Amino acid sequence: MKKFTIIVLATLVMILGSGCKNTEEIDFDHPDVDLFVKQLKMGTYVTKSPEGFVEVPNFTIKDIPKLLEYSSDMSTIPMFPLPPISPYVLSDIRLGESMLWIVESIRIGTYASMGCRMVRVNAENYEAQYFLSNQEVLEAVSHYKSWWETRTYPKTRWSIDPCFDDPLCGTNYKWW
Repeated sequence: MKKFTIIVLATLVMILGSGCKNTEEIDFDHPDVDLFVKQLKMGTYVTKSPEGFVEVPNFTIKDIPKLLEYSSDMSTIPMFPLPPISPYVLSDIRLGESMLWIVESIRIGTYASMGCRMVRVNAENYEAQYFLSNQEVLEAVSHYKSWWETRTYPKTRWSIDPCFDDPLCGTNYKWW
């Protein structure tokens, strides 16, 4: 009977062990956008910063074109790694909006906001009633893409555009 129990347990361990996925790891300082998005969609993103917090890896300006490729995706993701100091717990997070949040964070050099949501300019607080609709986020996406395209042209002293380096300039949206 002992032998039978050992064989059954060994078989169970092998079956359960083979079912575990070996999740690809993201290099925090040199992240892969595609892998990051894949893990966000599957809800398996767990990469920690050197400080030990699960947070967005160190994307750089060179990652912006790839991040913008995903910005039109309005599907919801199970979680998004907010800043460790964020007081918010969000649900129904849109992948595209979170990609814009990363782009904005790269642009300004710090967290775009404590949550990865845009709100209307007249928002009094961070309540759901002020969050943007899918259509409004897609409008913001077009502003970010236009902003990125115009950045390829150098700003000169003859540049008159006051919105040269602010994608949401002239919109009714802001990061709260």
